Parts: sequence; structure tokens; C-alpha cells
Amino acid sequence: MNVVGYIRVSTQGQAKDGYSLKYQEEEIQAYCEKHGWNLIHIFRDEGISGAKMNEEALEVDRVGLQEMLAHLFAFQIKYVVVLNTSQLWRSDMVRVLIHRELQKYGVDIKSIEQPNYSIYKKDPSDVLVNGLMELLDQYQRLEIALKLKKGRHKKAKEGGYAGGRATFGYRKLRGEKELRVDEDKAKAVQRVFELREQHPTWSFTRIADVLNKEGHLTTQGKPFTKVQVKRILDRKDFYKGMYTYGCIQAKGKHQAIL
Repeated sequence: MNVVGYIRVSTQGQAKDGYSLKYQEEEIQAYCEKHGWNLIHIFRDEGISGAKMNEEALEVDRVGLQEMLAHLFAFQIKYVVVLNTSQLWRSDMVRVLIHRELQKYGVDIKSIEQPNYSIYKKDPSDVLVNGLMELLDQYQRLEIALKLKKGRHKKAKEGGYAGGRATFGYRKLRGEKELRVDEDKAKAVQRVFELREQHPTWSFTRIADVLNKEGHLTTQGKPFTKVQVKRILDRKDFYKGMYTYGCIQAKGKHQAIL
């Protein structure tokens, strides 16, 4: 019987809790050997905190997962073996999409920690148990997210940096809690507002053209577009020293650029 394995680690915490890629791989190999299955390959995704959704095509953007699904098309596979179904999905939408793809090829899931799990079983007790396990997993993730959100709200009320990508014009060094002004990028920010004040009828594209001619670059080292110009103008309060996070606004701890 041909089977494939799938392993994934999305967070450092998951690895610390015993869900490292190595641990998952060893468990899957031992499980397949015990049952006498031919393990063709173990596909992996590492460092992915979630799955990007292509809503129009209804696809899940994970390289390892996509490679595994393509393998099902080329080979006669009976099971996808995982340590836990949470490695395959962490949302109902992704679960539905993966079920759909596996059913195309008559493939089922074998979860080491959920021995009764099957995408084809209709037994009410199995559905209830598997559903409760997935709900518990979802509850734990929501609980962690809520704690993080509370911490970010508290920090935002104090005017501190609440996380996420640093606003253009600033940078955050590893180990530091607050933003620092990036002198080169700050000049570009100041130039955008200067051009806007001097030429209020200019389009965002025209302002971007001036920035590019003067040699200013985005965070990625690319020329400016109208989108980047608009984002800078939309963050005027932040550049003046105010910090906004959701509905919270406070005097920021960061240095003003304007």
C-alpha cells in the first residue's frame, strides 16, 4: 500500500511542544513501518504560520502541500499520514478544500493522534469526537491570539509599538521594543509631504515619479508607485508622533518625522 506523509511546523512554540519536523517525521516513519505501508515520500512546510487563500481559484498556498497534492495525481496513493490533522489545516475553509482535493483521488487521511479520523466516515460518534478535537485546537489558538491582542492593546494605549511591520521611515532592530527613525527613508517621507503641500493637485503617480527621479527607494529597494505614496500620506498622524492601533490613539513613543 502506497502512502505519503506530511509534516509542518508553523511556530517556535509548536516545535517546543514536541511537534518539531524531526519528531513528526520519525513518528510517521515508525507508524508506516508498523503497518507495513510503503512510505513514498514525506512532504514538508516549515515556518508557515497559516495558509494564504486564493479565493477565486479556491487554492491553499503552501509549497509542500501543493507538491503533495500533485503527487496524488501522479501515483496511486491510499493515505496521507500525519501526526495530527492540525498539520494539514487550522481553519474550516482549508479543511474543506483539502478534503475536496483528497476525495478527487480517493485518498484518505491517517492521523496518528486521531486513529478514528477519516474524511469518508459518517459515523456520528466519530464526527463528534473529531469535531470536538478540532474545536479544542481552534479554541487554544483563539485563546493565544486573544492574549496577544490584549498585550498589543495595552502597549498601544501607552503609545508603544504594538508589533507588525515597521512603518516606512522607521526600523526596528532585533531585541529593541521601540521604532527608530531610518534617516534615508525619513527624507523620502518628508519629501512626499513637501511635494503634496507645494503641488496639491498633483496625482500620487506624479509624486512617485519625482521621488524616483531623485533616487528615493522603497523598503524593498524598488521604485515608488502611487500605492506607496498614498500609504505614506494616509499615515500623516503617525509621522507627526501619534500612534493609532484600531480605535486606540495615543501620543507615540516613536520620534516624529514631520
